[in-house]
Amino acid sequence: MLWEVAGFMFFSAVEGLALYYLIMCLFRFKWKGHIWPAMFVILLNNLQSYLVRNELNMDNISPLITIIVFILFFAAVVRMPVILSVIATVSGYVIFAAVQTALVFLLFGSLTAVNESLSNGYLLQTATAIVVVAGFWLLYRKGKGFTFDLDKLRLKLEDVVLTALIIAFLLAISVVLFYNNLLFNIVFFILMSAFLLYYSTKKEQEDA
Repeated sequence: MLWEVAGFMFFSAVEGLALYYLIMCLFRFKWKGHIWPAMFVILLNNLQSYLVRNELNMDNISPLITIIVFILFFAAVVRMPVILSVIATVSGYVIFAAVQTALVFLLFGSLTAVNESLSNGYLLQTATAIVVVAGFWLLYRKGKGFTFDLDKLRLKLEDVVLTALIIAFLLAISVVLFYNNLLFNIVFFILMSAFLLYYSTKKEQEDA
């Protein structure tokens, strides 16, 4: 059981960091400057994801939570405009999923074969991370990627909007978990939301 949790956390972290790297390179942001906050959020997200999958058997909701968490992270910590953080996260996730789907058939032939053992799943996650990081490192080095006029994309009162989104996300997910008696899992979302709110308000004070 302990090894299963450790394996899930480690390889999910590898996968999560690869997704973070993809999005940052795709939109020409410097990934090194936010790597530690990204690691913290990814680890918290993976831990709650493990609990949701095993306690609620809700595998379908986990990717949606991950997408929302990444949107809030890029808006609060990386300081992308909210609109860009949505575009970046969704497009990055789609590209990541496409690469992983291609590797499923290249390496295993079918998704069923992947699900036959944990080692196959770990191999897929590792292979996806390697392909994504290598590919987008090369694209970034060649100066490829998307750039935007960030000021034009920012909404009026964006910090207020972002704060409201974080609080709404926390309340919504907490209600779901509370009714499923997953009070321990709510703690992780509170920590994550507090972390994102801290970065959001900190940057607002610096800009004042």
